[in-house]
Amino acid sequence: MSPWHAAQPGDHLGVIDTPSLILDLDAFERNLQRMADALRGHDVRLRAHSKSHKCPEIALRQVARGAVGICCQKVSEAAVFVDAGIQDVLITNEVMGDVKLRHLAALASRARIGVLVDHPQQVQALALAAKAHAVTLDVYVEVNVGANRCGVAPGDEAVRLALQIAASPTLRFAGLQCYHGPAQHLRAPQDRAAAIGSAAQAARMTRQAIEACGVAVERVTGGGTGSFVHERDSGIFDEIQAGSYVFMDRDYGDNQRGEGDVAFEHALFVRTTVMSRATATHAVVDAGLKASSVDSGMPTVWQRGDLRYTKAADEHGVLVTADAAALSLGDQLMLVPGHCDPTVNLYDELICVRGERVEALWPIAARGALL
Repeated sequence: MSPWHAAQPGDHLGVIDTPSLILDLDAFERNLQRMADALRGHDVRLRAHSKSHKCPEIALRQVARGAVGICCQKVSEAAVFVDAGIQDVLITNEVMGDVKLRHLAALASRARIGVLVDHPQQVQALALAAKAHAVTLDVYVEVNVGANRCGVAPGDEAVRLALQIAASPTLRFAGLQCYHGPAQHLRAPQDRAAAIGSAAQAARMTRQAIEACGVAVERVTGGGTGSFVHERDSGIFDEIQAGSYVFMDRDYGDNQRGEGDVAFEHALFVRTTVMSRATATHAVVDAGLKASSVDSGMPTVWQRGDLRYTKAADEHGVLVTADAAALSLGDQLMLVPGHCDPTVNLYDELICVRGERVEALWPIAARGALL
């Protein structure tokens, strides 16, 4: 952790130390409202994914705008948000290991906690942990609807797990998790629509098969920032798990917008300073791999089409320019990170800016919560 803050409330944008993580509050608030507007009038609720921001201040604002609760990926993340007052948390992941299961069950005595399964052994372990802590856990069957990561095949395998959960006195079968992650980043709108159409068909068939056995499927949850309009309109999904919409990143920005897609804005930036101009054709900034994730590609330089971020080292980022006079030592720039989630996890706080002034510092309290 840094021995000092990069900025203080009231500071001008130009005196913020770098590299630092900047949240444009006006764009962020417009994104919150656009998601609320997009779901209004539909029988579909938002369970906002917090792995994108790891910030309780943001989660509380999402709930205030209508989200039923949040998703997260790890038990330790869930603990941070429960401590902050979030009372409905779905861990969109399978949880194994005695220590994690104890923590999970303990959280369920303080808030409504959901978790995923894709194997009978997980159901058994959750039932034992819930019994030991005298709690009830919401359990969702994760169905592989195209991500080819976790999840059972649609149909019979999901039915068997649902029946096993429903038979446990310490577990509550809450529904199906049907998230198609790769569909979020399919560039062409027709490809995203086709992928979610297939996912919805698998979810519908699985739901019908479970209900034919006399077990109610209360919820079909899934969807993300890149595809949620298709889940919203599918007639089978009734909960959306979008998260990156609050920030947007370069990778989401590369998607081609289809008819009906919502135009979220870039609200998250890495502010950086030119620290070297050793040649006329390139500049070096102080934001490298430890300041912006490059797993989804390099960041772009905000509103500077004449500059291209081409290479990242630990503490250095190389910009290429054809104009020798385009940059001077000490110039500050805003980068749009390629992938917001792992970029946020590099910082202790968000510097929240409105116009040219710092309005607040929001702790990224679940940073590093990997357990």
